Amino acid sequence: METKNMKQLISELIIYRDLGEGCILYNLAEALSEVEKEGADTSALAGKVRQEIHRLLDLSTKYGFNENLWHNYLAFILAMTETPFTLVSEKVGAVEGSVNEFAKSDFAIFKKLFDYDFAPAEKALGTNCFSTILSYKAVGKSERIYNKSVSEKVQELSRGIENAADAGELYKVITDFYKKYGVGMFGLNKSFRVTDGGEELLVPITSNGTVVLSDLIGYEKQKQQLLDNTEAFVNGKKANNVLLYGDAGTGKSTSIKAILNQYYDQGLRMIEIYKHQSKDLSRVIDLVKNRNYRFIIYMDDLSFEEFETDYKYLKAVIEGGLEPKPDNVLIYATSNRQHLIKESWKDKNDHDGDVHRNDTIQEKLSLANRFGVQIGYFRPSPKEFYNIITELMKRHPEVEIPSEELMAEANKWQVKHASFSGRTAQQFVDYIVGTRG
Repeated sequence: METKNMKQLISELIIYRDLGEGCILYNLAEALSEVEKEGADTSALAGKVRQEIHRLLDLSTKYGFNENLWHNYLAFILAMTETPFTLVSEKVGAVEGSVNEFAKSDFAIFKKLFDYDFAPAEKALGTNCFSTILSYKAVGKSERIYNKSVSEKVQELSRGIENAADAGELYKVITDFYKKYGVGMFGLNKSFRVTDGGEELLVPITSNGTVVLSDLIGYEKQKQQLLDNTEAFVNGKKANNVLLYGDAGTGKSTSIKAILNQYYDQGLRMIEIYKHQSKDLSRVIDLVKNRNYRFIIYMDDLSFEEFETDYKYLKAVIEGGLEPKPDNVLIYATSNRQHLIKESWKDKNDHDGDVHRNDTIQEKLSLANRFGVQIGYFRPSPKEFYNIITELMKRHPEVEIPSEELMAEANKWQVKHASFSGRTAQQFVDYIVGTRG
């Protein structure tokens, strides 16, 4: 029986048929099918192949793929393709019905693509591109340049497909993956940001920090309040929108980033949005409301001046619109202001010309009141400030400095920076470690 080429295999896909005409897989398949034709311009085709290999290397660098880049790429396609079948599998795993036959057929095609023999094409084109990507060693990998969670998941799926003994096991490997991790960018990534006028409303944040709540010294009551609310949310119980307010540099943003790392493996995802994008909130919620995850919409440094009206979009989304906010979405915000909207003395003046002065005040308070949990973060006392420094320095035992000298230097630092805060303490410790470590 004649062996089918890559283009013929792809043409038989049903569920995974719509991969986009410009994708690497389609372009490679087209080039390799041309190679087989009599009189083919192998020089030009070799250039097209190298272009697609270049794109594959870019993708692999972005996500940290290693070893067999071809297998990683095919597993990435399976993990990222959102179809009715994959979205149902995300919620319930293996499904029943006739669609299984189409799924199993597509999975068998992907298995053939996994095992595709590139040797004839390499010989005809005079290149070893494919041999290189099938056994690739990445150099200088760093968590700072790729999303480790994506690479680990994709390589887990890739190994599962490689080791699948038969069609039944192959089907189980892939549908179990969907049930365990999900599908598409929400399944593979921790966090996202809203774009300003881009083709996509949301894009993944591919480099995430590793901060955890224990990294923040002090504020134990505040952290526990945040944990209790988030724990209820990820467990499907009633929970509130949260406002973290108070002095700058006290750990408000750090706390929210830390809970993402703590609850990510329980299905928590985070979407970062700026206040000028508040009008896009309804579109964001429409995009995520039926997904099998819990989403925190994160608004950092949230506050509005008197003349700004974008807060009305936020009010409507949180509470007050015709369509209620879905149960899998909460809004967590940080602000230096508890009331979020700037107030002035004229708001309290009986003679400022506003006939309904109380209505004006209530309008300004109503946004903050929509956050059921409000947690205050305030600057530490001098004693607490020095305790933060002491605890932070314990993480750097390689730096030896007498306690009295450390405190004297810390005092000079805070006087110069005019601030008792966790951020100032961390900056001071970074300075000491950098200059004396």
